[in-house]
Amino acid sequence: MSRDKTLIVANWKMNLNVGEASLYLHQLAKLVKSHRDVEVVLAPTALALQSLSLQVNSRQFKLAAQNFYWRDHGPYTGEISATQLRGIVQYALVGHSERRHVFHDSDKDIRAKVQAAIRNHIIPILCIGETASEHADGETRDVVHDQLVGGLANVTSEELEHVVIAYEPVWAISAGDGRGRADKPEDVTAVIRVIRNQIKHLYGPKAAESIQVLYGASVNPDNAAAFLAIPEVDGLLVGGASLNAHDFNEIIKKAHKGSGVAKV
Repeated sequence: MSRDKTLIVANWKMNLNVGEASLYLHQLAKLVKSHRDVEVVLAPTALALQSLSLQVNSRQFKLAAQNFYWRDHGPYTGEISATQLRGIVQYALVGHSERRHVFHDSDKDIRAKVQAAIRNHIIPILCIGETASEHADGETRDVVHDQLVGGLANVTSEELEHVVIAYEPVWAISAGDGRGRADKPEDVTAVIRVIRNQIKHLYGPKAAESIQVLYGASVNPDNAAAFLAIPEVDGLLVGGASLNAHDFNEIIKKAHKGSGVAKV
């Protein structure tokens, strides 16, 4: 992935039915201006993906799956495969904290999902981050290292060019309004440097420099600029605040380099 564009990803989680999602996309489309230096990605529920793919202006928004099963086909009742998502979405979340800690996706599951996305020409957004107890015990670096290495196992240097990493400290994620206790920019900087150093160790300095790394925990219009100003941050994974069209539009505007956001 190129770092030329700031990536803003909206995770709608289990919100908005098909009709509501369509109306919300219509509202967003009227508000959001397209910028060459910003790519906006929307991750609705699986039920809304196909209908939104027919409605969305792909030059304005891309679509992402929130989850999928790693097998391409087979007797897996209730599951959706990356193969079935191919042509509908351009991105897919993998290893989101809720998948890890609520639905108990294992390291093996996450590794397999990354590989499934890649082979189906979908860009995986690999989410990594520590829980409150891990954070309090000073285990952030170890957790990030293990989740990163586990998720990227068997991914080649060429395939890594089509992977995005999202650092989402679980302890800082809000209950749903996007206004939880977000991490401090200086602490985010330190962790993302750990991520890039690990990528450098695994794939070399060029890969470490070129891979897109997002931040995603309690991002809102008030703190988005501070996180976007971090040189190591290439975009944001937005939860609760992405469900408010005006709040989300404000975040997108701050991501646009012409808005005056300066890297520090």
